[in-house]
Amino acid sequence: MLNFGRARTQQRPARSSPFGGLDYPDPKRKGNFVGKILLAAALTALCIIMLKHSPTFNTPSPFARHEEGVIHVLVTGGAGYIGSHTSLRLLKDSYRVTIVDNLSRGNIGAVKVLQELYPEPGRLQFIYADLGDAAVVNKIFSENSFDAVMHFAAVAYVGESTLDPLKYYHNITSNTLVVLEAMAKHGVGTLIYSSTCATYGEPEKMPITEVTPQVPINPYGKAKKMAEDIILDFSKNSDMAVMILRYFNVIGSDPEGRLGEAPKPELREHGRISGACFDAARGIIPGLKVKGTDYNTADGTCVRDYIDVNDLVDAHVKALEKAKPKKVGIYNVGTGHGRSVKEFVEACKKATGSNIKVKYEPRRPGDYAEVYSDPTKIKRELNWTAKYTDLQESLEIAWRWQKAHRGGYAASS
Repeated sequence: MLNFGRARTQQRPARSSPFGGLDYPDPKRKGNFVGKILLAAALTALCIIMLKHSPTFNTPSPFARHEEGVIHVLVTGGAGYIGSHTSLRLLKDSYRVTIVDNLSRGNIGAVKVLQELYPEPGRLQFIYADLGDAAVVNKIFSENSFDAVMHFAAVAYVGESTLDPLKYYHNITSNTLVVLEAMAKHGVGTLIYSSTCATYGEPEKMPITEVTPQVPINPYGKAKKMAEDIILDFSKNSDMAVMILRYFNVIGSDPEGRLGEAPKPELREHGRISGACFDAARGIIPGLKVKGTDYNTADGTCVRDYIDVNDLVDAHVKALEKAKPKKVGIYNVGTGHGRSVKEFVEACKKATGSNIKVKYEPRRPGDYAEVYSDPTKIKRELNWTAKYTDLQESLEIAWRWQKAHRGGYAASS
């Protein structure tokens, strides 16, 4: 018979669970354990009460509230070439900026440059998102208080648009509709729309004015015109202030060397002629391909109006400043002078100091012979005039950035 009253001569060792190394709780310590839980709960509740009474606990993000004297601009495609340069100017001019970009064409490196230049809270935020996702776009608008939208985000290569037209109609036309719907739903009152001279197609008369008939001849121009039509139809029964800027061939870069143009390597064949010239000067490609020498122009090559990106940015800022509710402004943004591709190549050779090899090939589908603007209207109504009109100088500035960033934003030398 067991003797339950026998006294222990040695202290009983604590038993351990064979499962996970957990100790069995001692029943004698149960009260102490519960007390600790109650104490922890009380302290947690006290902390929550103190935090709720803190003046910063319920303070929303600066981007989520309207602030007197501060204009908050959403820049779609702000990681891209034109969008990043525009964001830089807006930040310099004390605007609050939110960049939305899916980085399919833009560069996170450009965003990082802007963040380093303007690290102060409430100045700049970047949101990675695709404008084709309406639910995501609506969420962005619901969580931020925008005063205006500058809509740059778009695929923008004429040649590529002829090869993959559905991409262009979806990315340009459909996505613009998504943005416009979100603006209307959340009461954002100003839209600055980035359009293109490609909406005019190949006009019978030069220079192009804002009333020149729009007869685009490639999917890029058609998609942009469709987006314009949507905006204009909506504006007829809306209080929204709308500015549509149709600009020409963009060149150049930030004069201080902070930003530049860095297209994805796989898109080089579709890119701007300036990028191709620089690639040839750096030896990335063996030479420059000039497509089309039988156009009805002075030297047989296409004639274009080359607008410096800094002038283009200035036009966007002036459009934002002049935008008025229930009003629509449509403006061509160009120098008013056409330069042939051969002229451009010669200027690029001088700017880079390189004897670029040139190979002449047949015309590229969707191209047009001669396009240059009449900037009279934008000068009269927005007091804007192109200042960076020296083609070689603009190319020299862009070339300096290219030489210093041989790997684009990913590397510099």
